[in-house]
Amino acid sequence: MRLIVSEAAFDPGFEVNDFTAKPVGAGAIVSFTGLVRGDGSASGMMIEHYPGMTEKAISAIMDQARLRWNLLDSLVIHRFGKLAVGEPIMMVAVAGIHRSEAFQAADFLMDYLKSRAPFWKKEIGADRAEWVASKPADEAALKRW
Repeated sequence: MRLIVSEAAFDPGFEVNDFTAKPVGAGAIVSFTGLVRGDGSASGMMIEHYPGMTEKAISAIMDQARLRWNLLDSLVIHRFGKLAVGEPIMMVAVAGIHRSEAFQAADFLMDYLKSRAPFWKKEIGADRAEWVASKPADEAALKRW
């Protein structure tokens, strides 16, 4: 299990290849990379967090996923700081014995990161900056788990 919370950019292709080479006995690797999306008026995003608190909270949910789906390994990368549209913001990768468990665990982790991980996101535009609020669809997604 590996967690990286960093201001530094990362290469999703490298991270997936590196992750895939490690777990012994895996039958499935599932990964997801989230990008900073732009709606045309956004030029980027500013992400803030509390060091220590963020890592503790994400590590706890990674432990839950590992136990619930019997994962062989997991990786979560999440950036903070100022990010431009199109840049990778986060990545989840899980290794499981079976694909169904791997997909479910990855989906669970992504739902948690989207709605509960202690990050605060501000969308930035040419003439505006506004905090991103939780969406009802994101909250509904968590109820599946």
